[in-house]
Amino acid sequence: MVHPKSSNVYWHPGQINRNDRESLKGHRGLTLWFTGIPASGKSTLAVALEKELYERNCHTYILDGDNIRHGLNKNLGFSPEDRKENIRRIGEVAALLRDCGIINLVAFISPYRSDRQAARALSHDDGTFLEVFVDCPVEVCEERDPKGMYKKAREGLIKEFTAVSAPYEPPEDPEIHLHTGRYAVNECVQLTIDYLLRHDLISPKLPIVADTVFKEQRSPPGAMA
Repeated sequence: MVHPKSSNVYWHPGQINRNDRESLKGHRGLTLWFTGIPASGKSTLAVALEKELYERNCHTYILDGDNIRHGLNKNLGFSPEDRKENIRRIGEVAALLRDCGIINLVAFISPYRSDRQAARALSHDDGTFLEVFVDCPVEVCEERDPKGMYKKAREGLIKEFTAVSAPYEPPEDPEIHLHTGRYAVNECVQLTIDYLLRHDLISPKLPIVADTVFKEQRSPPGAMA
């Protein structure tokens, strides 16, 4: 656990709390933490699930590993120490978004169990941190290889690449286990929605939401990334 360097910092409470924000939004603030090896489908599933949740009138935000490394974590590499700090920072961001009452979808390889557990601990086991194991055989991921990273890693051009030259520790007891080498994107999304409904984390009602945002921006189906 990282502690503040200064002892002269104090938490300043507000007048609006998490329950107030969740009541306004009509659903819990929660984290869906997608973890898996490269090209297993984490980002693809997060994007597809966000659209489904949007159509259910849920307030969402995706925290994607590559995207975050363009800003907040752009000073971090892929050493074990940097990977740990990468997950520590995003775990804190996810906790802030939960407090906002937002459903955040975290798509990070997050290869170490201890780092994922540290991110979970920020939820105080209140049932709003859901580990989603995006499980796909490495052979299938290498065949997909949408960014060409596996090829470069096998050629020695990329060091410390998860599942090739760096370890991945799979979840031992995830809330949701998705076999993306076996099931299609829409099936995995539905399995996740079913879990959220069973645990009363989202409403079973499906409000009508204008689809104009997506009419001009639909992307053709492609391989999971």
